[in-house]
Amino acid sequence: MTDQAPVAPWYRQPWFWFLTIFPLAAIIWCIFMIIVAINTRDPMVTDDYSKEGRSINMDIARDERATALGMVAELDFEGRDLYMSLESNEGVADFPYLVLNLYHPTLSENDRTIQFQATGNGHYSGKMLEDIDGRWYYDLRGPSNEWRLKGEAWLPAENGLKIQAKDASQG
Repeated sequence: MTDQAPVAPWYRQPWFWFLTIFPLAAIIWCIFMIIVAINTRDPMVTDDYSKEGRSINMDIARDERATALGMVAELDFEGRDLYMSLESNEGVADFPYLVLNLYHPTLSENDRTIQFQATGNGHYSGKMLEDIDGRWYYDLRGPSNEWRLKGEAWLPAENGLKIQAKDASQG
């Protein structure tokens, strides 16, 4: 008995494809992931952790100063116009201007800074350039940057937003 059966070409052999498909899939997936890693950046990663670590103590001191002053701000939204009143334990807080930083939880390119101008007697007004919607972290500071009110809110708040200094034990 002789084996004179014709042999199929290599691309029709099932064992060739069975042994080749997994390494080919791994190579294709690896190339895809390298392309994604090269073309996207991670804005949540910082280059200088030591500098951020040193600034934590300064931030804590600002929060404690706001608590000691008993700072309370009430923010009202009227479209893109914002109105704020600011009080402290010593009465109406009069500053030439205030700065409100709004931080998006995930997209740093959506972060906003709003400067409020004094309109007199502890009242301030500011204007947003774009509408905001959703969850935001906020950070309100005075011109000398000695105190800070911070927190988290869903904006725009229909009934206004009350921002007050928290005790250090509350976080």
